[in-house]
Amino acid sequence: MQLEDHFGDIIRKGRKILNLPASVSAAAAGLSETELTALEESGQCAQPINFTALGPVIGMDAAKLESIFAGWLPTPQDVHRWQQLRVFTTSDDGMAVHCYLIWDAATREATLFDTGMDAAPILAELTAQKLQLRHIFITHSHWDHIHCLGDIRKAFPEAQIHSRIHGAPRAQQLQSGDTFTLGGLHITHRETPGHAEDGVTYLINGWPANAPQVAIVGDAIFAGSMGNGNGQWELARQKVRAEILTLANDTLLCPGHGPLTTVGEEVAHNPFF
Repeated sequence: MQLEDHFGDIIRKGRKILNLPASVSAAAAGLSETELTALEESGQCAQPINFTALGPVIGMDAAKLESIFAGWLPTPQDVHRWQQLRVFTTSDDGMAVHCYLIWDAATREATLFDTGMDAAPILAELTAQKLQLRHIFITHSHWDHIHCLGDIRKAFPEAQIHSRIHGAPRAQQLQSGDTFTLGGLHITHRETPGHAEDGVTYLINGWPANAPQVAIVGDAIFAGSMGNGNGQWELARQKVRAEILTLANDTLLCPGHGPLTTVGEEVAHNPFF
């Protein structure tokens, strides 16, 4: 699986954070504005790029930028280590999004994180594994992450919804310090606004065979990049640094888009941090 953001996307986001005109970034990179525009659109550039000069100008690590341009990808994760974890990737209008299902092997109780854009594969897995869906946790309320919430709720009307969505019923609102259990699994949350005002990261611990903890991060961070700051770039970066990248290096990061990664991989390779 390719990165959610190609190199040009990353450069464009870096400029947005600092509100830099294309001319400044182009000059630092040793490119013309036309070449920079083409790079940002395609992620490709036939001309040599001055990464050493470009990195500081757009507030990113030059070596990490060069690594992304050279084709870095996170080490593929064998999700079988987390025996009761499933990743569903659904798409619509050219956009692919992930959601995640976990369950306890003994109780057969399950929890879903986001819904994606098609309920069919999720409902099929719940049936195949003979699971009862108890909870639905929402990382943020952007449409691609909650598109089929109604279909899931129709099939499992007793499942409890949890989010920080403004205006949601009080019973669905996450509170500081909330802890949820699913058999031997324990779920906590951290607020990670920025990309979305209601952004939440969920931590799951207690996996069999001492598998590392899992963090469902929504669009707060991607492998090699981060979600659009939507006018709150510094808040978005600060929350990722404080609430996600301080986790153990082997923590599995499950983003809303792109490949799975780990805290250690992102600390070492993500040019935004």
